[in-house]
Amino acid sequence: MDAIARNRIRLPCHSSALANIVPNALMTEVAIAINQLSEQGMQEQHLAFMLKLLADERGRSQQKRNNIDLVWTGEEVLGTESRDTRVVVKELFSNANKSVLISSYALDAGHKAKTLFQPLAQRMNDKPDLQVRLFININRPYGKNIRSDATLLREFAETFRHSIWPGSRMPEVFYDPRSLSKAKAPRACLHAKCVVIDDERLFVTSANFTEAAHQRNIEAGVLLQDTVAAKAMRSQFEMLVACKALCRLSGV
Repeated sequence: MDAIARNRIRLPCHSSALANIVPNALMTEVAIAINQLSEQGMQEQHLAFMLKLLADERGRSQQKRNNIDLVWTGEEVLGTESRDTRVVVKELFSNANKSVLISSYALDAGHKAKTLFQPLAQRMNDKPDLQVRLFININRPYGKNIRSDATLLREFAETFRHSIWPGSRMPEVFYDPRSLSKAKAPRACLHAKCVVIDDERLFVTSANFTEAAHQRNIEAGVLLQDTVAAKAMRSQFEMLVACKALCRLSGV
């Protein structure tokens, strides 16, 4: 477009004049389009302005594509452009500054769980103002209909403190009370799996927070550098907390 505006390209335009300006494969097509617009009465300055708008839009579209990463667990295939789930999660945790939201259907326990959460626990120690909220499915085990919800929640809280979380500073933990229902009809589970960092980055994945899901299973996800999507996801969970559809776990 600058070439047209500065009269470096004269009309009618020949494809050879577009060398080093547009890709070789598009030179003929672009030259034809420019000449057609010129024949319809469009002046050089108008052509330059239109092409600048198109170039700016292409640049914005490319930037959006650059803000999306495929995240993968499992066998690596030569030529694919994906990032490793374990690496991405560790990077997200290690760079969080204001807030972290995690939602997962299942968690490991013991050494495996503590290894997964160690980077976040360390970040919480380094950043005293960092807010961390964990949304997790706390279900009623099969055959445990006699036990009360309070007992199951207390046991999970103890397990979380001693066998899952590696740090002394605890995150806020939330659950869906429907997952503890003794009746099948209203029973549901919190199955969403995602991570939101600082309302800027959103990771949506099929992977639970387990060692197998982060290292061995075949799992697929996307990492978005998108403040609108990140804020929308966090807001979705926060609204469920506000209306008490999701409840805070006491004892953590």
